[in-house]
Amino acid sequence: MAAARMGLKTALYTLNVDLIAQMSCNPAVGGIAKGHLVREVDALGGIMGEVTDAVGIQFRLLNTSRGPAVWSPRAQCDKQAYRLKMREVLESQPNLKIKQAEVAELIVESSQLSALSSQPAYGGTAALGCPAERSSASQSPSATCHSEERSDEESAFPNDHRPTTNDRVLGIRLRDGRTVGAQAVIITTGTFLNGLIHCGEQQYPAGRSGEPNAVLLGEALKNLGLRHCRLKTGTPPRLDGRSIDWSRFAEQPGDPDPTPFSFRTKKVAHHDRQVHCYIAFTTAETHRIIRENVHRSPMYSGQIKSVGPRYCPSIEDKIVKFPDKTTHQLFLEPEGLNTHEIYVNGMSTSLPVEVQLEILKSIPGLETAEMLRPGYAIEYDSIDPTELERTLETKKITGLFLAGQINGTSGYEEAACQGLMAGINAALKVKGEPPLILDRTEAYTAILIDDLISKGTNEPYRMFTSRAEFRLHLRIDNADRRLTPHGRRVGLISDAAWNEYLAKQQRLASLKQLLERTKLTADMLESIQHFSTQPSTHVGTAALGCPAEQSSASPSAYCHPERSASERSSAVEGPAVSANGDEPTTADYSSALGQLLAQLLKRPEITIELLIPILRQMQPEFFAENTSVVSSQLRNELKSVETEIKYAGYLHQQQKAIERLKKAEQRQIPDWFDYGIVSGLSREMKEKLLKVRPRTLAQASSIPGVTPAAVSLVNVYIEIQARRREQATTLSS
Repeated sequence: MAAARMGLKTALYTLNVDLIAQMSCNPAVGGIAKGHLVREVDALGGIMGEVTDAVGIQFRLLNTSRGPAVWSPRAQCDKQAYRLKMREVLESQPNLKIKQAEVAELIVESSQLSALSSQPAYGGTAALGCPAERSSASQSPSATCHSEERSDEESAFPNDHRPTTNDRVLGIRLRDGRTVGAQAVIITTGTFLNGLIHCGEQQYPAGRSGEPNAVLLGEALKNLGLRHCRLKTGTPPRLDGRSIDWSRFAEQPGDPDPTPFSFRTKKVAHHDRQVHCYIAFTTAETHRIIRENVHRSPMYSGQIKSVGPRYCPSIEDKIVKFPDKTTHQLFLEPEGLNTHEIYVNGMSTSLPVEVQLEILKSIPGLETAEMLRPGYAIEYDSIDPTELERTLETKKITGLFLAGQINGTSGYEEAACQGLMAGINAALKVKGEPPLILDRTEAYTAILIDDLISKGTNEPYRMFTSRAEFRLHLRIDNADRRLTPHGRRVGLISDAAWNEYLAKQQRLASLKQLLERTKLTADMLESIQHFSTQPSTHVGTAALGCPAEQSSASPSAYCHPERSASERSSAVEGPAVSANGDEPTTADYSSALGQLLAQLLKRPEITIELLIPILRQMQPEFFAENTSVVSSQLRNELKSVETEIKYAGYLHQQQKAIERLKKAEQRQIPDWFDYGIVSGLSREMKEKLLKVRPRTLAQASSIPGVTPAAVSLVNVYIEIQARRREQATTLSS
């Protein structure tokens, strides 16, 4: 999608066009930190947020009892509608062709002299895998290319070619023998790469349940010399909602006025038709059944040898690793408006089918539940992400980009941001323009990419807000301010969207200036005190229990245990502002008379909502709607201004820290730098640095095991080796 919107002829090859954007696991988008990623995708010009707003059937803003840095939107989607809407958007995109075929291997030109080196590279466009905003968990392996197809007999590329370092991709070969030329190829294979499903003692090859895996492409990638490993993920059983006793469960409703994912969405499509999710709990009997049968789980029998996601454990993992917990929380979530299928969130399992049925019947309310699909685990191949540049292009093969679960990540949102960045950079490479490389101080997307290429991963990588050093700067409300200018520069933001963005920034700046120059009067104070006695309104619905993404194994009573209640105020997130209506009762603010409204707003008990009656009178153009109810779009803009004012001190502290970090990042490590001759570096340290080849001292310091002392040595030897090179050049001349 990104490459096509940037004007390049693009083709998408997938195993089954009817299953584009099929949500393999939970049909939900967003959640803790994941919602930030979706907002960033949208701000850059991606489509995941807009599609979610169109098909979401329940929306909730999570973590509103904490500081605004960790507020995250989440939406339960209609599984079928998501797939159909995404395909509709893709098929309406100019320059993009969607084709059904299996990609068998890559066509690669060696940098060494060979029969290939005399062949001209196929002209054309960026070649993508699945659409940039596709979940990697739902991807069929594919590559999209400029459609210049040839039969195998016409191809000049021998099947036994083994590429070497700095090879160049020329296109793809399909299983039927046709070849497709492209100047760039993006592979997004999800769990399909040599996928193997486990359910009890049974195991069988599949990309996901009912679909074939990708063996040919998997073997072809191994032959390219890219380091690879096996990872594992899983999914829970699905139930027939008509067989569930819903009266036994606590309801979990959506927010009354949902917060959209897309900055371009005024109101989500199903705002008046939201469904409820429900909360269930395991019992002592559930735990007994699992303990007695855990030896039949492939994870514990030795059948599965790969590593699963630490932060999304299977139900058997929870019972084994947290034996002191007497119960675990489960969420019953509808899969759509036109189906009775229910997703049991929190019960991912690979136990045998008969054991899964026993477990379900041990949960109050599910005694008569019918299982439509059993849960299972799946192993699949991934590539070591340290093989990648920051653009997500492979270091060894020019023009080959990887995105999604093939890079060791988990989840739709992590795949979406990678797909978008890979698409953008593939297109920019074809155009001969500088790449788009985000800094980890300006986007969670950059943090994800930086973590992957610097540290690698030995388990499916999941994004958390705690991974960000400056998360108060990386909020959901300012993602457009951080990233939309980048999207505009590369051509993903339309004129209409850009003008709307500029108008919004002008509105926010004008409102902030008004608050910073207006002093509190007696009439204003009376209005505030009157309004503060009214029923509280807040930014979202605080979670009942923990959000679906949070393991119930967590000992914290809070939805995401980044910090305890006693640690709610920090320089990273800022102090929490209650969103549950438990603010202090009306206080005497007479001492604040004459103060600027911005200064008053810095008090923790004062929220922007209390100032709405005043702001309506002073800046009526900001409140274009002639209604007493503030829309979600307007409310979000007000909260954005409040955050900038209320946490100005924290933001200033972080800005100074960012500037210090950027000074370190500016120290480049030259391509010619030789770690082998740096005395004082251990062999292990040298191996780590040679494997990653960091571009800056900051990136070097983020590599696990690389000490500050080692970074200092590298810094010194950059100067030493630079002088030696200058001397050698002088002598040779």
